[in-house]
Amino acid sequence: MYRKRILDNGIRLVTEQIPTLKSVTVGMWVNAGSRDESPSQAGYSHFIEHMFFKGTATRSATDISREIDALGGEMNAFTTRETTTFYVKVLDQHLPKALNLLSDLFHRSRFGPKEIEKEKQVVLEEIRMVQDDPEDLVQELHTGLVMGRHPLSRPILGQETTIAKLRRDDLLDYVGTHYRPQEMVLAVAGNFDQRGLERTMARTFGRHRPSVSAAPRRRWPPDICGGVVTKRKSLEQVHLCVGLKGIPAGHKDRYAAYVLNSVLGGSVSSRLFQEIREKRGLAYSIYSFLSGYSDGGTMTVYAGTRAREVERVLDLIRREVRNMAAHGIERAELKRTKDQMKGSLMLSLESSHSRMNKLAKDELITGAHTSLEEMLSDIDAVTGQRVAQVAQELFAPGTMAITALGPLSSRQIAALQ
Repeated sequence: MYRKRILDNGIRLVTEQIPTLKSVTVGMWVNAGSRDESPSQAGYSHFIEHMFFKGTATRSATDISREIDALGGEMNAFTTRETTTFYVKVLDQHLPKALNLLSDLFHRSRFGPKEIEKEKQVVLEEIRMVQDDPEDLVQELHTGLVMGRHPLSRPILGQETTIAKLRRDDLLDYVGTHYRPQEMVLAVAGNFDQRGLERTMARTFGRHRPSVSAAPRRRWPPDICGGVVTKRKSLEQVHLCVGLKGIPAGHKDRYAAYVLNSVLGGSVSSRLFQEIREKRGLAYSIYSFLSGYSDGGTMTVYAGTRAREVERVLDLIRREVRNMAAHGIERAELKRTKDQMKGSLMLSLESSHSRMNKLAKDELITGAHTSLEEMLSDIDAVTGQRVAQVAQELFAPGTMAITALGPLSSRQIAALQ
């Protein structure tokens, strides 16, 4: 029940009808995030996301909140390094009202000067909250290490200096430059009437055109950097990130990389979880994850441990990475992981919200829809040999990056270098 239509102004509309659901989720995805900002614009994408909810020509911020609550729905937004997304989820019977509200926010937000000054304080508190959360902070520091001087290295929330200085005209110029119809995707999943939806979308979103001419966007692939970054902080634990090479989001070997990550530290049955937490009791939290972008990616291992166990935990992580690069994974691990991935995938796509996310990401990453059956088939096609080859490529010697945050001694810092 998948369909794609390009509206008159170039916005791509991708839809998936799921008649068995009682909900529908609509997402407006803008292909612009923190990597598209200049250093002086750091944090603009995220700040603009906030401002869309602070009042329109016809609704106050309070009106917006009350209206979505009255529908029993959910309305929110999020910013990543490559995209900014606004979405609404409601019962199918409330879809017309939800679209009216979303369109109003997107086309008629006021960006009032008083609201901007107030929201600066909110975002500055959000930045400080990250500084107070060691798990978030070490991962932010780590991204800065592995991405080096690339725009992907910058925090999504921006810097306190750039947020404090931003002006209304700066935000409007950024919207005019980056919120181009050709860089927008409308994704809709759930129970709805296709013809009625397309007519409404053409009327409410298909006429939107940028207010200024925009120069072509410039993106270039990152070079993943190795090295060590340490930061002393008075904490109960040392928080560690170990960085390795990853792959772009749409890479042909992404499923093999998913298997590799799951076996390394992506689940409670993974090697690192079992060895470091279950067998040795050296950490409560230990996991790995992939970060895939349009033209690059990383794999990261995170662990929180007592200061005296830092070197031991790092040695165990290094040992497992070397072992997987040299020998790949076992046949039983491959089968168990593929079964787990297929089960998680099917469960994750049971809601209209998750289906909407998948529709938009497919369109932005590959420009084509991938069915659940195709994804399951791609997982089944992963071989142990291909996982071993990917492990050799991603876990090559000399590419590891280490970030440590916490009560580190001078000896420990010297040992990590």
